[in-house]
Amino acid sequence: MRKIKTLILTFLLASLGAAAQDLDHNTYMFAVRDTCDLYMDVYEPEEAQATVLFVFGGGFVSGRRNDPYYNPWFRNLTAHGYRVVAVDYRLGLKGQQMKFNLLSLIDSAKKTIRAVDIGVEDVFSAINYLNDNAEELGIDMGKIVLAGSSAGAMIALSSEHEICTGGPLASVLPEGFRFLGIMSFAGALMSDTGLPKYDIDPCPHLLFHGTSDGAVTYDKTAFGKYGMFGSSFLVDKVFSKKDYVYNFYRYPGHTHDIAGNFFDTWPEQQRFLENLLAGNPRIVDATIIDPSMMTWEQNITLDKIY
Repeated sequence: MRKIKTLILTFLLASLGAAAQDLDHNTYMFAVRDTCDLYMDVYEPEEAQATVLFVFGGGFVSGRRNDPYYNPWFRNLTAHGYRVVAVDYRLGLKGQQMKFNLLSLIDSAKKTIRAVDIGVEDVFSAINYLNDNAEELGIDMGKIVLAGSSAGAMIALSSEHEICTGGPLASVLPEGFRFLGIMSFAGALMSDTGLPKYDIDPCPHLLFHGTSDGAVTYDKTAFGKYGMFGSSFLVDKVFSKKDYVYNFYRYPGHTHDIAGNFFDTWPEQQRFLENLLAGNPRIVDATIIDPSMMTWEQNITLDKIY
């Protein structure tokens, strides 16, 4: 895992071309759990158009909300008028034994689903904290975009799915709360009830994914009623069939590097955010072939993470 984090750090600093210096922010404790206290860092622009609530990656075993390699992206968001709220969540697979042979798939799927649910619980606690302190923090609760990378993207996708299916985890949210949008950097939706479906239309989704991702599936991995449904499956089999609003960018040959590529994908992020604020339901399904994009020499796979 240390080698993987070093690889991510090197990639981000190289691609962003900026030093990972600390940014001015305020830190708040938003929840107390049996195992830890949970904090959020709030980075303020000069004038906020909306709030991007960010959930970090790390395979549910590592990662921090304040890892310095996120700073250049946070700086970019705030420079364009977006408040950033980076949150903690409990790492539900830390210390867990994970195997991916045929006999262990269901057990590993159950553990991963539980880890996602724990993350969703913590994200919803963060939403409640923001709602309770919205006036003090200057936050418009109708303009919160939930963004996540890798494991954080899985939590982000599942958070919106929980809301759209009336799941029990969503019962704690303020009445009528909805995300303005979802931004997923190499995410997938876990399910223990078969193919995913939404009871109400989900908010617009921005999805980035490499076609050769070895850590979070681009399409799907399913065994019985258990499955991991990646960006391509969600768009091709669910969103496009129901006319849900999505912007999907496919990167042929790219691996899990897309989970950390906040720089090359910025123009697509910016247009998505601007369209959200303008109420423009723009649908995009694009394949991006760009030899200038940074890639990882090593393909991160589940066996290397766990």
